[in-house]
Amino acid sequence: MNIIALTPKDLIVASSFVFLAGGLSLALELGITKRLLLAALRTVLQLSLLGFLLKGIFALNRPYPVLLLLFFMTLVAGREAASRTKRRYTKIILDTTLAMGISAFFVGAVVTQIVIDVKPWYHPQYVIPLLGMILGNALNGVSLALDSFLDYILSRQTEIELYLAYGAERLEALKKPFQHAVRRGLIPIINAMSVAGIVSLPGMMTGQILAGTPPLQAVAYQILVMFMLAGAYTLGAVLAVFLAGQKILGPELRIRKELFKT
Repeated sequence: MNIIALTPKDLIVASSFVFLAGGLSLALELGITKRLLLAALRTVLQLSLLGFLLKGIFALNRPYPVLLLLFFMTLVAGREAASRTKRRYTKIILDTTLAMGISAFFVGAVVTQIVIDVKPWYHPQYVIPLLGMILGNALNGVSLALDSFLDYILSRQTEIELYLAYGAERLEALKKPFQHAVRRGLIPIINAMSVAGIVSLPGMMTGQILAGTPPLQAVAYQILVMFMLAGAYTLGAVLAVFLAGQKILGPELRIRKELFKT
């Protein structure tokens, strides 16, 4: 079965849902109409640009354009993860980018090179969508975990300093905020896995079914994706919080409040 092609007219009709949301925002005085319409415009422009870019990369079928795009996506994901935290400290973007990059490339390499066994290793049809899916989803876990970690440290500074005063090492003093932050960072993926197939029909599975893939094969890929994302969420959240802890609680074992941006 061939997928049903969408025309510009179909997308114009679909845009009515955005205008419906904007109209409701105006009627209820939510104050998000402008942001909603701007986000919709960015969606159209960014996805259109990506579509033309992927068409060129697929035609080239060379490793360097694939790697260049993946590194660019990682930089954007790291910046976005940092911008979603209420509290920010010096070089937070570096930490989020490292956490996103290490988790995405490690999990992505295992999935594409061992599980799926993509040939050649840089095959853009598999590598780009899977790495993009990991980055886009793990971003939520990293930002949630980091936001929770920073909030815990600053709101309970006295408690942490008391641990340090009694001779606790860095890992001992940060154990509770670390655990609290990582647990919060994993909430989205745990919730998603809990309702998959019952309440929600996940995106990749839906796309494959629409493209004509047999349902059981689509289910197998979706299970792979959910497990892949669970690993990326966990690794990304742990790395982001660990890197933040190393900077905020420096070698002198004190909370370096001067690093935080007001």
